[in-house]
Amino acid sequence: MNLTLDLQQASQQPNLPSEAQVTGWLEAALAGRLDSAEISVRIVEEAESQELNGQYRGKDSPTNVLSFPFELPPGVPAEEMNFLLGDLVICAAVVASEAAQQNKDLYHHWAHMLIHGALHLLGFNHIESVEAEQMEQMERDILAGLDISDPYKGEF
Repeated sequence: MNLTLDLQQASQQPNLPSEAQVTGWLEAALAGRLDSAEISVRIVEEAESQELNGQYRGKDSPTNVLSFPFELPPGVPAEEMNFLLGDLVICAAVVASEAAQQNKDLYHHWAHMLIHGALHLLGFNHIESVEAEQMEQMERDILAGLDISDPYKGEF
Protein backbone atom coordinates (compact mmCIF):
# COMPACT_ATOMS: atom_id res chain seq x y z
CA MET A 1 0.00 0.00 0.00
CA ASN A 2 1.42 3.34 -1.08
CA LEU A 3 -0.18 6.04 1.09
CA THR A 4 0.40 9.75 0.77
CA LEU A 5 -0.72 11.48 3.95
CA ASP A 6 -1.34 15.17 4.48
CA LEU A 7 -1.55 15.47 8.28
CA GLN A 8 -2.75 18.81 9.63
CA GLN A 9 -2.61 19.25 13.39
CA ALA A 10 -4.90 22.15 14.28
CA SER A 11 -5.40 21.06 17.89
CA GLN A 12 -3.55 21.87 21.07
CA GLN A 13 -4.77 18.70 22.80
CA PRO A 14 -2.03 16.61 24.44
CA ASN A 15 -1.09 13.09 23.34
CA LEU A 16 -1.95 13.39 19.65
CA PRO A 17 -0.85 10.45 17.52
CA SER A 18 2.32 10.80 15.48
CA GLU A 19 2.37 10.94 11.70
CA ALA A 20 3.87 7.43 11.69
CA GLN A 21 0.99 6.11 13.81
CA VAL A 22 -1.65 7.75 11.63
CA THR A 23 0.03 6.42 8.48
CA GLY A 24 0.24 2.90 9.90
CA TRP A 25 -3.40 2.80 10.95
CA LEU A 26 -4.62 4.13 7.60
CA GLU A 27 -2.40 1.72 5.67
CA ALA A 28 -3.89 -1.15 7.71
CA ALA A 29 -7.41 0.03 6.80
CA LEU A 30 -6.60 0.28 3.10
CA ALA A 31 -4.40 -2.82 2.72
CA GLY A 32 -5.80 -5.19 0.14
CA ARG A 33 -8.36 -2.61 -0.94
CA LEU A 34 -6.19 -0.09 -2.81
CA ASP A 35 -2.65 -0.02 -4.17
CA SER A 36 -2.26 3.75 -3.71
CA ALA A 37 -4.17 6.48 -1.93
CA GLU A 38 -3.87 10.08 -0.86
CA ILE A 39 -5.69 11.13 2.31
CA SER A 40 -5.75 14.38 4.23
CA VAL A 41 -6.27 14.11 7.98
CA ARG A 42 -7.01 17.26 9.95
CA ILE A 43 -6.98 17.00 13.74
CA VAL A 44 -9.12 19.81 15.12
CA GLU A 45 -10.52 21.43 18.24
CA GLU A 46 -14.18 21.13 19.23
CA ALA A 47 -15.27 24.45 17.69
CA GLU A 48 -14.08 23.48 14.19
CA SER A 49 -15.59 20.01 14.49
CA GLN A 50 -18.91 21.46 15.62
CA GLU A 51 -18.94 23.97 12.77
CA LEU A 52 -18.24 21.29 10.14
CA ASN A 53 -20.69 18.83 11.72
CA GLY A 54 -23.38 21.52 11.60
CA GLN A 55 -22.59 22.53 8.05
CA TYR A 56 -22.38 19.04 6.54
CA ARG A 57 -24.53 16.87 8.81
CA GLY A 58 -26.95 19.37 10.39
CA LYS A 59 -25.79 18.48 13.91
CA ASP A 60 -24.87 21.26 16.32
CA SER A 61 -22.17 19.42 18.27
CA PRO A 62 -18.59 18.30 17.78
CA THR A 63 -18.10 14.71 16.65
CA ASN A 64 -15.26 12.21 16.68
CA VAL A 65 -14.66 11.82 12.93
CA LEU A 66 -16.04 13.34 9.75
CA SER A 67 -15.29 11.77 6.38
CA PHE A 68 -15.28 13.66 3.11
CA PRO A 69 -14.78 11.30 0.16
CA PHE A 70 -13.10 12.85 -2.88
CA GLU A 71 -15.54 13.77 -5.63
CA LEU A 72 -14.23 13.75 -9.15
CA PRO A 73 -14.66 17.15 -10.85
CA PRO A 74 -16.80 17.11 -14.00
CA GLY A 75 -14.80 16.48 -17.14
CA VAL A 76 -11.77 14.98 -15.38
CA PRO A 77 -11.08 11.36 -16.35
CA ALA A 78 -11.30 9.04 -13.37
CA GLU A 79 -7.96 7.36 -14.17
CA GLU A 80 -6.20 10.70 -13.62
CA MET A 81 -7.48 11.07 -10.05
CA ASN A 82 -8.05 7.54 -8.76
CA PHE A 83 -5.50 7.88 -5.96
CA LEU A 84 -7.29 10.77 -4.22
CA LEU A 85 -9.42 9.14 -1.52
CA GLY A 86 -10.60 12.12 0.54
CA ASP A 87 -10.34 13.97 3.83
CA LEU A 88 -10.86 13.01 7.45
CA VAL A 89 -11.48 15.57 10.18
CA ILE A 90 -10.99 14.24 13.70
CA CYS A 91 -11.75 16.11 16.90
CA ALA A 92 -8.99 15.35 19.39
CA ALA A 93 -11.02 16.35 22.46
CA VAL A 94 -13.96 14.12 21.49
CA VAL A 95 -11.66 11.16 20.82
CA ALA A 96 -9.93 11.65 24.18
CA SER A 97 -13.25 12.04 26.01
CA GLU A 98 -14.73 8.92 24.40
CA ALA A 99 -11.63 6.87 25.18
CA ALA A 100 -11.83 7.91 28.85
CA GLN A 101 -15.60 7.33 29.10
CA GLN A 102 -15.35 3.92 27.42
CA ASN A 103 -12.23 2.95 29.38
CA LYS A 104 -10.22 2.41 26.18
CA ASP A 105 -6.57 3.02 25.47
CA LEU A 106 -6.35 6.48 23.88
CA TYR A 107 -4.23 5.39 20.92
CA HIS A 108 -6.39 2.32 20.32
CA HIS A 109 -9.38 4.64 20.05
CA TRP A 110 -7.45 6.93 17.67
CA ALA A 111 -6.67 3.87 15.52
CA HIS A 112 -10.35 2.89 15.53
CA MET A 113 -11.51 6.37 14.53
CA LEU A 114 -9.01 6.61 11.67
CA ILE A 115 -9.88 3.14 10.41
CA HIS A 116 -13.59 3.91 10.72
CA GLY A 117 -13.13 7.13 8.75
CA ALA A 118 -11.00 5.44 6.08
CA LEU A 119 -13.72 2.82 5.53
CA HIS A 120 -16.22 5.65 5.03
CA LEU A 121 -13.88 7.13 2.41
CA LEU A 122 -13.99 3.76 0.66
CA GLY A 123 -17.79 3.94 0.54
CA PHE A 124 -18.75 1.79 3.51
CA ASN A 125 -21.39 3.07 5.92
CA HIS A 126 -23.47 2.07 8.91
CA ILE A 127 -26.88 3.51 8.10
CA GLU A 128 -28.63 0.15 7.73
CA SER A 129 -28.09 -2.54 10.38
CA VAL A 130 -26.69 -5.09 7.90
CA GLU A 131 -24.20 -2.51 6.59
CA ALA A 132 -23.31 -1.54 10.16
CA GLU A 133 -22.57 -5.15 11.07
CA GLN A 134 -20.36 -5.57 7.98
CA MET A 135 -18.46 -2.34 8.61
CA GLU A 136 -17.99 -3.10 12.31
CA GLN A 137 -16.63 -6.56 11.45
CA MET A 138 -14.16 -5.02 8.99
CA GLU A 139 -13.05 -2.63 11.75
CA ARG A 140 -12.66 -5.53 14.21
CA ASP A 141 -10.59 -7.51 11.70
CA ILE A 142 -8.30 -4.58 10.86
CA LEU A 143 -7.84 -3.69 14.53
CA ALA A 144 -7.16 -7.33 15.46
CA GLY A 145 -4.34 -7.29 12.90
CA LEU A 146 -2.87 -4.41 14.92
CA ASP A 147 -3.33 -6.30 18.22
CA ILE A 148 -6.13 -3.95 19.26
CA SER A 149 -9.14 -5.52 20.95
CA ASP A 150 -12.73 -5.32 19.73
CA PRO A 151 -13.85 -1.69 20.13
CA TYR A 152 -17.50 -2.75 20.26
CA LYS A 153 -17.10 -5.32 23.02
CA GLY A 154 -19.44 -4.41 25.83
CA GLU A 155 -21.40 -1.85 23.79
CA PHE A 156 -25.12 -2.27 23.24
